[in-house]
Amino acid sequence: MGGENVPRIAVVEGDGIGQEVIPVAREILAAIRPDLEFFPVEVGYGRWERTGEAITSADIRAMKGADAILFGAVTTPPDPNYRSVIVRMRKELELYANVRPVKGNAADIVIVRENTEGLYSGIEEVGPDSATTLRVITRKGSERIARFACTLAKGRRHLTIGHKANVLKADTLFRDICISVSKEAGVPYREKFIDALCLDVLQHPLEYDVIVTENMFGDILSDVAAFLVGGLGMLPSGNIGDRHSLFEPVHGSAPKHAGKNTANPIAAIRSGAMLLEHLGDRENAVRIEGAVDQVLASGLKTRDLGGNAGTKEMGKGVLGALAR
Repeated sequence: MGGENVPRIAVVEGDGIGQEVIPVAREILAAIRPDLEFFPVEVGYGRWERTGEAITSADIRAMKGADAILFGAVTTPPDPNYRSVIVRMRKELELYANVRPVKGNAADIVIVRENTEGLYSGIEEVGPDSATTLRVITRKGSERIARFACTLAKGRRHLTIGHKANVLKADTLFRDICISVSKEAGVPYREKFIDALCLDVLQHPLEYDVIVTENMFGDILSDVAAFLVGGLGMLPSGNIGDRHSLFEPVHGSAPKHAGKNTANPIAAIRSGAMLLEHLGDRENAVRIEGAVDQVLASGLKTRDLGGNAGTKEMGKGVLGALAR
């Protein structure tokens, strides 16, 4: 790990627009915290094309030596035996909590998604006529994510448990454990079927606060909720474990948009703010969020938000707001 006064940040740009938005976020972090020490780690599709390996054990060890990781996005190679880079990172770094804030004029919601189990457990069998993916829900994983969500909810209003227990027995286990942990923690809770929840979040966003779900449901719900604040280009996320942490924009690598200077860097910039807050620097995290708000209020926006600014121009706008 870095020295007491020199946090070390692993910068993992990945592929596609990750190689455009992460440098913007890094530049802003470096400007507001010149003491940070950055080092690159290359993983992803480009690495796979050259070497046949998208990520190695050495890469994982390098990331374990960082105080935090700033991650972009990766493109999945056309290889049936390929194992997802981000899924491997989440599992090997034990990043069990995926925290996705959805914050704007219309919403202030934190979606807490279990990050290591469910359909992303990596237990699959592919044959010529069928394919099977095992959806794993365990007591350990469910208790752990429920405790994490309850800790967040204690400082806010209440907890909503999203599940499909009316159909899936695994979700009965997940729901019951979340309820038990909520009662033990003294956190007010309610439960809702995930399909109804996806609709109700859009119709009544102000009624929601902290939401906890299993892996796949949380992935889908957060993408749905992105509609409330302008789309996926606006949503940051944190992948949190007991020893390591990784911060990434919710959007993917979007290869068809890569290299055009059109990608929205706000999600990556806000992921950088989350990184700082996780390291204990709430003051500068709030400054970055404030600068983003100022830039958007000024009318400078990328195409996905109805403007015509480029990726780099948005980054310069946020840097300028921070300097004022």
